[in-house]
Amino acid sequence: MNPALLPLLVAVPLVLAAVTLLWRAVPVQRSVLFLSPAFSLAIGIWLLLTHTQEPVIAHAVGSFLPGIAIVFVSDSLSALLLVVTSAITLVASAFLVATGEDRYRFMVPLVVMLGAGVNGILSTGDLFNLFVFVEVMLMPSYALIAVTGTWRRLGIGRMFIIVNIVASTVLVIGVGFVYGVTGTVNLAMLRGVGAENPQAALAVGVVLLALLVKGGVVPAHGWLVRGYPGTSAGIMGLFSALHTKMGLYAVYRVYATVFDGAAPYGPVLLVIVVLTVILGALGTFAEKSMRGALAFQMVTGVGQILIGLVVFTQFSIAAGLFYMVHHMITMGGLIMAAGAIEETYGSGRFDRLSGLMGRERIITTMMALGLLSLVGLPPTSGLWGKVMLLGSAAEGPEWRTWLLLGAVALASITSLLALQHFWREVFWGPPIREYLPDDPITHRGRPIRITDDLHIPARLVAPSVLMIGGSVALFVFAGQVWPLFERAASALVQLDPYVAAVFAG
Repeated sequence: MNPALLPLLVAVPLVLAAVTLLWRAVPVQRSVLFLSPAFSLAIGIWLLLTHTQEPVIAHAVGSFLPGIAIVFVSDSLSALLLVVTSAITLVASAFLVATGEDRYRFMVPLVVMLGAGVNGILSTGDLFNLFVFVEVMLMPSYALIAVTGTWRRLGIGRMFIIVNIVASTVLVIGVGFVYGVTGTVNLAMLRGVGAENPQAALAVGVVLLALLVKGGVVPAHGWLVRGYPGTSAGIMGLFSALHTKMGLYAVYRVYATVFDGAAPYGPVLLVIVVLTVILGALGTFAEKSMRGALAFQMVTGVGQILIGLVVFTQFSIAAGLFYMVHHMITMGGLIMAAGAIEETYGSGRFDRLSGLMGRERIITTMMALGLLSLVGLPPTSGLWGKVMLLGSAAEGPEWRTWLLLGAVALASITSLLALQHFWREVFWGPPIREYLPDDPITHRGRPIRITDDLHIPARLVAPSVLMIGGSVALFVFAGQVWPLFERAASALVQLDPYVAAVFAG
């Protein structure tokens, strides 16, 4: 592939977003909603094939000298995540169409612009442009999280904006510190500088702090568990695969490049990871709604993804990346399954649902498989994800091994017990006969009788089937896809091809 085409990953979605602002016809809007992630998916697959022969490709915009040019870089890691994020965006877009949310004003251009930011994060080669593309991703998100304009969603949107603006301010300050200390923000030129220069290590620590806040680690996880369930299921499903995961991707990329090994504040990261794994699982007990419980499971998943970085071997990084992809797919499927229930039965609260197992066989099966995947049981990708993480945790000092193994085991058992409560309240018990809708427009407080012929329509079931089916497929074909994760991990550990491509580009 010609490296000069890499900027199209950002340019094409931005142009398509502009098209949807000029042509408001529904067919045009929906065509662009699917065309943009389909384009990114096709480019991602093309890049994955390219990287089987050429590990890294790079393009310096305007052919300026390295360190001055805006650099776009692609390796096996960025190509893999480009494929996964684009595929999930396609499915989430189908769910938005199924619920009718795509008809909200400016919804489509906002979603497409969000995708442009994600593509930019995955393909940028320097810290300042990482900050720029994070903001490109966030700007439409501020509107998307409160797009319906209800008072609750406006309140959640205010909190979301404040937290992310503060984190972004810290991020750009950190980037400035890095430039002040090293004279560059080009990642290739920053290789290993954190291990050699304590001031650079501290400056990069500020950058990583901001990215970890955006990733949703403890104790900065409150915005995630409050904000995500407060928006719609379609937007939450989209955000769960993009927002926090892009923060974690950036942490992996910056940490591995700048330190080229363990950071001096590795023990601090270890404590954050252990607390995130455990407290995220414990928080699931306190929730009284499906998507609220899933939000806390997102937090514990963030901690487990970061185990690969704490251990920092090629195998541990591959395991962490595998768990990240598993979590993106599984969580997206569960959120859309919960959204399908909410859309049909009017609520996602445990006290307003009961006995859905007898009424909704397909969605019950998808939920069962998804919850098994979160705990780490077959036949889902969660099993291999947990096995690989536990195997990688065994590398290194014995005390750290036992600490990580204990944290993952405790979180898994706690999650199992908490999700059993979820299952019992929603799917067991007597058949549901009436419900109290959440929306005041549809008669809040007045029970509405449910007829026996009421079922979740196929258009709402299909997205969760695709996502959970992907988790099962990842379990079945783990051996076939594992080399992709090995190559992605190699891109972070063996940096010579990355540096050579950037300086040649």
